[in-house]
Amino acid sequence: MKYEIDENGYYGNFGGAYIPEMLYSNIVALKEQYKAIIADPIFTKELKVLLNDYVGRPSPLYLATRLSTHYQTNIYLKREDLNHTGAHKINNTIGQILLAKKMGKTRIIAETGAGQHGVATATVCALMNMKCIIYMGATDMQRQAHNVERMKLLGADVVPVLSGNKTLKDATNEAIRDWINNPVETYYIIGSVVGPDPYPDIVTYFQSIISSEISIQLKEKTGNSFPDAVIACVGGGSNAAGSFYHFLNEPSVRLIAVEAAGKGIYSGATAATMAHGRPGIIHGSKTYLMQTEDGQIEEPYSISAGLDYPGIGPMHAHLFTTDRVTYSHANDKEALNAAYRLIRTEGIIPALESAHALAALDKTRFSENEHVVICLSGRGDKDLDTYIKHQTNE
Repeated sequence: MKYEIDENGYYGNFGGAYIPEMLYSNIVALKEQYKAIIADPIFTKELKVLLNDYVGRPSPLYLATRLSTHYQTNIYLKREDLNHTGAHKINNTIGQILLAKKMGKTRIIAETGAGQHGVATATVCALMNMKCIIYMGATDMQRQAHNVERMKLLGADVVPVLSGNKTLKDATNEAIRDWINNPVETYYIIGSVVGPDPYPDIVTYFQSIISSEISIQLKEKTGNSFPDAVIACVGGGSNAAGSFYHFLNEPSVRLIAVEAAGKGIYSGATAATMAHGRPGIIHGSKTYLMQTEDGQIEEPYSISAGLDYPGIGPMHAHLFTTDRVTYSHANDKEALNAAYRLIRTEGIIPALESAHALAALDKTRFSENEHVVICLSGRGDKDLDTYIKHQTNE
């Protein structure tokens, strides 16, 4: 089974570039240039230096001993929360800002939900002295006020989005509108494995460093390059794509993606695309998304702003339909409980997004000899108010 993207920008039946005519030349230029750019040894060296010396890679692979004892298996945490800016998002923004520079772009735009992609974009724009505009839903700005201030401090213009339910989907819509109106000087740094071809491939490429490091680090620790299972949360799906990538063609590795069930998959307040979605077009690609009978996009909900998205990347749609990855879900309460358990057993406060991945441990059986890797995609500083509020209420 082929899991990689083909020459037409499709993963199986999903992907493509469904874009306005105004953006056609931008997409064609990006597709033509990025493969050559990433193959350039000068680019590769510059990226490696920044990832090592600026981001702090490789991120540790940590054997969580007390959590392992609780679940009676060997649980390793891939510590993307220890990256500069506090999440996996910086892997992608470092790569794409270098692409933008090589392409002669001078203005950067991005969308953000939980704010981590926005912070990572603002960070690399400050580093490279480039103008930065971040679109963020007003709802997310309120619940992630700390990250909004970080973006502003870094010099970004943060534009509140007031349409829809004022979350990630709506921020993406506004970023695309901006790109249509400013196609020449602007580079759009998309934060997940979504959007028109070649963006899903670009983001997967830059995030695949996660699974590459997992393989090397696990061999050092256990003598085996392949874990028995890899678990990651999935909204659009970038940390999951990066965590799974180098294991896709190794059938012995179980791959488990955990979506946000919100208040429950039958509650009408959920972001579990694979439980409720069907094929359609969103933000420039064919994939699975939550939609009404007449094709209108349904508003998602999750306690986690970074998973509050009605679709999923086309690579994930393909992995779902080919049964290569198991897509499960965790509701708000399950994610919170998983987070509190990690906090109290390992002294690590995870992002709410990552907490959904941790919740899979209560729903999946592993033997005591297995090695299970969970991508801890971000740290929970941004979610402290939510953790404190719900802990008080229980």
